[in-house]
Amino acid sequence: MSSHTITVTVNGQPHTAEVEARLLLVHFLREVLNLTGTHIGCDTTSCGACTVLMDGRNVKSCTLFAVQANNSDIETIEGVAQNGQMHPLQEGFWEKHGLQCGFCTPGMIMSAKYLLARNPNPSEEEIRQAISGNLCRCTGYNKIVEAIQYAAEKMNAPQTEEGPAGITMTPANPNTLTTARKISTQSRPGPPLMWPLPKKYV
Repeated sequence: MSSHTITVTVNGQPHTAEVEARLLLVHFLREVLNLTGTHIGCDTTSCGACTVLMDGRNVKSCTLFAVQANNSDIETIEGVAQNGQMHPLQEGFWEKHGLQCGFCTPGMIMSAKYLLARNPNPSEEEIRQAISGNLCRCTGYNKIVEAIQYAAEKMNAPQTEEGPAGITMTPANPNTLTTARKISTQSRPGPPLMWPLPKKYV
């Protein structure tokens, strides 16, 4: 059996390895790179448990040879979370109970990630179509759809920044803030508030 040297970037890290021509991409990821979050469920492209992103597209790694991924950029479930923070999709599956046994979850998340990259605000029908190549034998799909809807909503929400004591704050519109200050000043009765308080109030 012939061997080939391939170079792939997986989750931002370059890897070079000599592989047999017959080695499937899913086995390369699991056995050579030890990225076992990509699951093997059928070897016939039916279940979608092995779904990863290759050059930005979702592919079923059980029907691709590793040599076909040469010079490609691959993302697996291990690369979805960033800096220790769960991706909104991972958070959605947690919050909306989108998994039971969890075997299909990595593939589901990768297919959903591909969907939201192309369509940030999908309809329920579009979500169901996007995950139609991923089989789940536990949840009946409703909770999975809700999880993806949760992620889409969170990803489309205004950016927030952290305030004092870890309080999350939404940056204010300067024009709105100025107007609010004017209204507050005009409607405030009596003299302006003072700090520190006069001794008689302490």
